Amino acid sequence: MSLSLHHLVREPKIKLDKNPLLLLLHGYGSNEEDLFSFATELPDEYYVISARAPYDMMYGSYAWYAINFDADENKFSDIVQAQQSRDSIANFIDELVATYPIDSENVTLIGFSQGSILSYAVGLSYPEKVQRLVAMSGYLNTEIAAKGFATNDFSNMKIFASHGNVDQVIPVEWARKSIPVIESLGIPVVYKEYPVGHGVAPQNFFDFKNWLQS
Repeated sequence: MSLSLHHLVREPKIKLDKNPLLLLLHGYGSNEEDLFSFATELPDEYYVISARAPYDMMYGSYAWYAINFDADENKFSDIVQAQQSRDSIANFIDELVATYPIDSENVTLIGFSQGSILSYAVGLSYPEKVQRLVAMSGYLNTEIAAKGFATNDFSNMKIFASHGNVDQVIPVEWARKSIPVIESLGIPVVYKEYPVGHGVAPQNFFDFKNWLQS
């Protein structure tokens, strides 16, 4: 199946007329195999699809957008690339719904790190395409969201956000600051921290799985 983003698919073990979708978005410098490694642990009724980011960094590493450093070693994101990836993910969701028997009203994005930043941007820009977000080890960067996103209808959206409280890559403060912004949009959010660095704690995995099924 040649869709616009390279991807891996785990078909649902329980086939319905239309199955819910979990779309996995990996972090910077990783690939679609990364989060897909826990696909077998995810609930049986879901299509689990892991997408590969579009920018090739060589040796099996991909990025949703470039991260550059200026002369003072300050990191900055390529916002234009990030916005393009935001729209390519939104378009990819439409392709998946057209290609597989997926319930367009039961779509969850699960992102880690840069994939989590993109999950926020896609969900807030296109809440009609995404009903739930699991944002692990990322933060909300409103510059990547579509203009005027705050006026969107978020009445069907829920968010589970999590972070390691000793994360050296994306400071936990950035995740904490995202929560009041999400709440101000009227979106129910569960936020949890774990005693880990930039990674997914086993308990984190367990907690978001319970959240999905609740």
